[in-house]
Amino acid sequence: MRLSGFGIMPALAALVCLSCGANNIAVLWSDRPEFAFYGEYFNAAQNQYKIETFYYDYPALKLAGVFSEGKNRVSGAAGSKRGAPDIVAGSWLKSAETRVYFRPINRYFNDGSLQKEDFYSRLLAMGNIDGKQYLLPVSFNAPMVIFASDKGGLSNPFTIDFGEMKKTGKSYNAETNGVYTRMGFSPVWDDNFLFIAATLFNASFREAEPLAWDAIALERAMDFIYEWINEANSGIQAVDDFTFKYYYAPPAKLALSGRILFAYTDSDDFFTLAEDQRNRLDFRWLAERNIIPLNERSVYLGLAKKGRSPKAAEAFLLWFFNPETQRGILERSGRMRMQETSFGVAGGFSAMRPVTEQVFPHFYPDLLRHMPPQDFLSPPNILPSNWIDLKERVILPYLHDRARQSNSNDITPLEKRLADWKRVNR
Repeated sequence: MRLSGFGIMPALAALVCLSCGANNIAVLWSDRPEFAFYGEYFNAAQNQYKIETFYYDYPALKLAGVFSEGKNRVSGAAGSKRGAPDIVAGSWLKSAETRVYFRPINRYFNDGSLQKEDFYSRLLAMGNIDGKQYLLPVSFNAPMVIFASDKGGLSNPFTIDFGEMKKTGKSYNAETNGVYTRMGFSPVWDDNFLFIAATLFNASFREAEPLAWDAIALERAMDFIYEWINEANSGIQAVDDFTFKYYYAPPAKLALSGRILFAYTDSDDFFTLAEDQRNRLDFRWLAERNIIPLNERSVYLGLAKKGRSPKAAEAFLLWFFNPETQRGILERSGRMRMQETSFGVAGGFSAMRPVTEQVFPHFYPDLLRHMPPQDFLSPPNILPSNWIDLKERVILPYLHDRARQSNSNDITPLEKRLADWKRVNR
């Protein structure tokens, strides 16, 4: 599917590129629709190169198909047939089966075109394999705990941990005739919260054949969640009764109404809330032992080995990874009201430190008092390219069931669920 770039192709870019040769037109694949806008911004900013942007839900899987089969071609604007893209920007690009299709880009650091210190170091390191930089981080998101701004009194102005959530949430509970009418927080309100808990207990999900994890750490995490539910909220039945009766609105609205104290969300969801809601909410980054686990959907960008327009691809890469370019992206996004539906750069915080730390607060004033501590940011392990399907169909259902049981003996083991999934998805 070719992106239209939100229907704003500048006439100037269209005219100047009529004379562009095929080698000056780079094809960009992405699972982030914002890159249509970025491509057209680039096209309007200069007249030597052109970017054509195509959207795929899973560009990593599409890329593997093109390289392995030599087909699955897509059509360019002038009717030219193209196989492999020149640039790929998306999630799940770091897997073993995908990263082999990218070419090293160390020379841009070696010649000073890019500066390593401009990037969050741990995010940059995830794109480095055996000393060679294949991928550059674009954006990331982090887990948050939100609450009505008039419900203060937390111990830390930046982060909150499980212990404080459990204690404060329990004290917020209210009952009438033995039935909860107000509940501080329950871990089972969002299966993604259970996954974050497993991550912070070092369950360490990671790429294997297709997946590996620390089973002992996972059990410890789920035991902790089960105990939390029983100690703070009188057990799963009480939670389910409250949820059925009151959990009928989005979590942010429930927090503002006072029905609940805390709600779990991600930074991209929070910063695209309606402004009148966001102005009445406060938040903390969810952290344990000074670790904020980043969302697995972090976006990376790489240059494909078999791209036909390496100079155009290089020009876009160097243009995009420039703090002034990203400032311009945020300014234009604001004027076009894109920030109402898409947070920041490519749906998240910029992986470039000067942009997130110095530019973002001008566009998102909430960050002035809540900038995530850079040393806390912990990227996920390398995960398989089909991770999102695996997570939704196997991992989250297991965590959902396990959180409701005192041990894993009463539910289908994760290993069997994974084996069943592999058999169906060969």
